[in-house]
Amino acid sequence: MGTKLPTKVARTLECKQGAVRAVRFNDDGNYCMTCGSDKSIKLWNPHKGTHIMTYSGHGYEVLDVAASCDNSQLTSTGADKMVILWDVSTGKMVRRFRGHVGRVNCVKFNEESTVIASGSIDNTVRLWDCRAKKYDPIQILDEAKDGIFSIKLSDHEILTGSVDGRVRRYDLRVGELLVDYVGSPVTCVCFTKDGQCVLSSALDSTLRLLDKDTGELLGEYTGHKSTEFKIDCCLTNSDAHVVSGSEDGKIYFWDLVDSKIVHTLSKEGKGVVHSLSYHPSLPCMLSAAENLVKVWREEDYQED
Repeated sequence: MGTKLPTKVARTLECKQGAVRAVRFNDDGNYCMTCGSDKSIKLWNPHKGTHIMTYSGHGYEVLDVAASCDNSQLTSTGADKMVILWDVSTGKMVRRFRGHVGRVNCVKFNEESTVIASGSIDNTVRLWDCRAKKYDPIQILDEAKDGIFSIKLSDHEILTGSVDGRVRRYDLRVGELLVDYVGSPVTCVCFTKDGQCVLSSALDSTLRLLDKDTGELLGEYTGHKSTEFKIDCCLTNSDAHVVSGSEDGKIYFWDLVDSKIVHTLSKEGKGVVHSLSYHPSLPCMLSAAENLVKVWREEDYQED
């Protein structure tokens, strides 16, 4: 029996926060956060369709959000150049980190949720200490020649995708920077679950699978449309399939090994499917297009 894919809409969240700029599962997949063009962040139980809390404090639209490993805090970024740390239960702002000089596109916690990494149109990644008394960045990575679109962290690495067409991996254990030239603006990067490879999405409508250590091109995935917008890609939680949104309003699944399209999900409406988040253990996925988030489950899924 093959891996089950989330091909059925189990629920639709009407977020009521303008255009949804990003949707993200928390670490255990029980909750999700949505970022709105109305400057808000909302916390949901997507499996029940319930809205739990709204977080307000950004000056412009919110572009990305991440949850801490213990679910007690959120961090968010946006067009107001801010990186904000939130208390989940009270909805209050804990810290506001200033330093970026342009829109901040992406944000992630480290594994212990003690450091926040943010990537900006100002070509830098800034690292912020969640617990320090000072609000200045503890490190600035300024090797990119153009804006940072995407950032991911492992226990000892920072992975970035930039408009300058490069995927950069900072190995913090050995103090090494590895650069892979893709050639087209990179809009999304992620690690495979086994930590051996890197998946990147670029504005030449191509996803690429690279060997993390050698940079060897292991696979290319095409058929979707990605030429203008920042569009998320991800892997299923078994690493068996590559997934991407698309400017044609569809979601594409490819077989990781043979690079063939194995399934396409058509959307109602014409909006670009720009944000995706895959559940850490279940055949479940979130997608954002226009002002809606869809919760996808496997075909034979029955609600309890």
